[in-house]
Formats: sequence, C-alpha cells, structure tokens
Amino acid sequence: MYIKRKLEETVAKRLFRHKAIIISGARQVGKSTLMARVTERLDQPVLNLNCDDPDVRNILTDINSANLRLLLGLNNVVVIDEAQRVENIGLVLKRIVDEYPNVQVLVSGSSSLRLKSSINEPLTGRKYEYEMYPVSTAELYDTLGLLPTRQLLESRLVYGSYPDVLTHQEEAKDLLRTLADSYLYKDILELDEVRKPVVLQKILVALALQLGSEVAFSEVARTVGSDPKTVERYIDLLEKCYVLYSLPGLSRNLRNELKKTRKIFFYDTGIRNAVLQNYSPVSLRGDMGALWENFFIMERIKYNAYKGRHVNYYFWRTTSQQEIDLIEESDGEFSIFEMKWNPIKSSVKFPKSFMEAYAPKQAVTVTPENYLEFLI
Repeated sequence: MYIKRKLEETVAKRLFRHKAIIISGARQVGKSTLMARVTERLDQPVLNLNCDDPDVRNILTDINSANLRLLLGLNNVVVIDEAQRVENIGLVLKRIVDEYPNVQVLVSGSSSLRLKSSINEPLTGRKYEYEMYPVSTAELYDTLGLLPTRQLLESRLVYGSYPDVLTHQEEAKDLLRTLADSYLYKDILELDEVRKPVVLQKILVALALQLGSEVAFSEVARTVGSDPKTVERYIDLLEKCYVLYSLPGLSRNLRNELKKTRKIFFYDTGIRNAVLQNYSPVSLRGDMGALWENFFIMERIKYNAYKGRHVNYYFWRTTSQQEIDLIEESDGEFSIFEMKWNPIKSSVKFPKSFMEAYAPKQAVTVTPENYLEFLI
C-alpha cells in the first residue's frame, strides 16, 4: 500500500522554476519515495545521487565545472538524497541552479543542522524548502477513508506513523527497533559534538519518561549523570535531526505565567515507545494522557505545515498550576486546545485569566471522538 503524501502535489507544482527544491525530515519518513513519485511522472531523464554512498560524496565535494558537466550529462532532473553529508553542498547546488537553468534539483536531508547551515547563504532566493513528517492523519484519511483511519488510532499511538510501520503492522516492533537503534541517530552520532552516545540514549529515556511535563536541563542532567550544558546541546541536536520537538511556554501578559520553560515531545509516538521498549496496548497503559497530547500536537503541526499555514506553538502554565496543553498563534490570533484521552473526563473549563488576557478565537477540548475535525 502506498500512502500518498501531501507534499507530492506541492512539489510537482514547483518544478522547473529555476530553484532547487529542498525536502528535510527524519530518516525513513518517505523523502526518497516522495521524490521518486514526483520524478516518475516526468518524461525526463533523471540522475539519482545518494550521499550515503562515499563515492557520491567524494565526487560532489569541491567538484569543478568540467566534472559537474560530465556528472549531469543529459539529465534534466537531479535527485540528491541525504545532501547534508556533503561538505559545501550549498555551493554545488548554487552552481547547478545558476549554470544549468533547465535542470531541476530535488534535494533531501535528515539533519536541519547540517543542511541549513550549508545551503542558506548560497541558495538565497534559489530554493523552495519543505519539511516532511511521519504520515499525517490527513494523508491516511485521503488514502484509506474515514473508518480505517479511526480504527488505526490506537495502533498509531503505540507504534507511531512511520510509513513502513503503518504498511507493515505485523513487523512494527522490529521496524521501530531498527529505526531507533540505527537510522534515527545516524547523523547525530557522526557530529563532533557528540562524544558520549550513552549519555544521548539516557537523555532520550529520561525525556520519554517525563513526556508532557516541563523539562529542566539541570534536572535531566542529574538524572543521566551529566551537566546541564551537555544536556541542552544534545537536546538541541535531537531537535535538529527531527527526533524531538520543543514546545515553549507562552508568557506575555500575566505576572504569574511561567517564563523560560518548555515541554519536550517526540516527532513520533512510536519512536518514544521504542526508546522505552514499551509497546503495551492502549487499554493497559498508564501514560495515555501524555501520549495523546504528544500525538495531537504533532498531528496539528503536520496539518498546518501541509496547509502552508505559518503558526507559532506554545503551551501555557501559571504558578498556580493553571494550564493549557496547546496554543496556536496565527496572524495575531490564538486558538487553544486541551487534550483529554478519556471522553468521560473531557469537560474542560479554560482558565478565565487566559481567556480575558488573550481572547482566543477558538477553545477546543480534543478527544478520540472529535480529533479528526481538527486534522483533516
């Protein structure tokens, strides 16, 4: 089964406009498949280059004009996978865009840290950039319809939404183990900043255990036997490689709002559960509130990103323990969401102080009964 991705049509419409198309996202989210689907629709010769291959990296590093012309040959489309692994890749892409205006470049990368630092300056005004995520609820609905999408909810909460996991449910645990042990951290572990892989793994376990809670670097450091600066640096790297997502606290108007605080979520709930090696079914779990919160927040991020909406995300909490799970700010207006896994306990009264201070246009309690209204 192929799950059609939202970015497929978006990218197809941007082809041959004298700009490189950059698609970033975690390894194994479907970037290569997406680019293959896009290029299959073209009646054009395609050159595929995978930068995990040392020979490809060597030829692209500091390539001269003569060799670049020989490499491109008669191909009108060039697909470069895992481009962050090539030093000075931005300069190579700039030369292709500038010197070969009839050639379309499609580029993927799984580390925003490496890729963006390489391409931002050389490709100013020469690129379209998109982020790709594990499969979204809307993509699942478009492929399968309403009933199967609803039926897959509990499985997605436990095993996540990576394409291979969704299409090979019987192998979900093995696929997640491979993802969590090999692919996901590949780019991080190759960076000079990561000298203690064991500490990295301990940090992930600590964050997985306190999912949905506010995170203090000093507290995590004590838990894993490290220092706060190392913890902060490793979390930042995990964010830039699309493993973790940091949700800041909103603090603008009220004196008792908590400042300089954050919650850490996982881009995919299946990866979070794989880190803990906990694949217990929904009915037996004690962490469903946090899992449901993580799931819906990431699904809203996917939904808004694929709609092309520019949104800022926050949570909110005061010193008196009043809180709101998710706040979206778009065009100066706020929408707020409270996630409740148990519909029986789904009645929520939003804090009066927040409602008066920020006057949100939308205030929603999200449950398994109504969540699809906000994702498709």
